[in-house]
Amino acid sequence: MISPAKLLDIPQILEVTKACAAAMIANGIFQWNEHYPSKQAFEADVERGELYVLRIENKIIGSIVISTLMDEEYKPIEWLTPSAKNVYIHRVSVHPDFQGKGYAQKLMAFAENYARENSFASVRLDTFSQNKRNHRFYEARGFQRLGDIFFPKQSEHPFHCYELVL
Repeated sequence: MISPAKLLDIPQILEVTKACAAAMIANGIFQWNEHYPSKQAFEADVERGELYVLRIENKIIGSIVISTLMDEEYKPIEWLTPSAKNVYIHRVSVHPDFQGKGYAQKLMAFAENYARENSFASVRLDTFSQNKRNHRFYEARGFQRLGDIFFPKQSEHPFHCYELVL
C-alpha cells in the first residue's frame, strides 16, 4: 500500500535507501552516497507532503517523492511542456530484497496517476547516466530523455533528465 510518509517513517526510509546505495555501489553505480539521499531532504519532503512510502505488512520497502518544486539544476533543460504545472520525481527506492517484483512500477504508476488526477502537464525526473537499468525502466514507461545536468556532490558523471507528457 502506498501512503503519505510521516516523520516517524524516516529511519525506515533511510534503511531502504542505504541498502539501495550499497547495492548500486556493489554494481559499480555510484549514484547515491553519504551525502544523498539525506535525512534532512526526507524531512523537508514530509513537511511539504511530498514523500510517499510503499508498505508490505507494515514494513516500508520503498519510497518516492512527488514534488511540484523545480530544482535550479533543471532550468537549462529544454522541456517538452511549459514549466508551470509539472511534477518532479525524486529519490525513488525499493529495497534490494524486493527489487524485480514490480514495486518500482507501482510507485511510478502511483506518481503518474497522481499527476493525471491533478491535471499536471507532465512528470519530470533525472536519473544517473551510469544507471542503464533506470534508463530502460523510464523509457519503457514512455519517458523521453532530454538533456543532462550535474550534481557534483554525487558524481562527476551527468544525470539524464526525462519527461513524460500526460
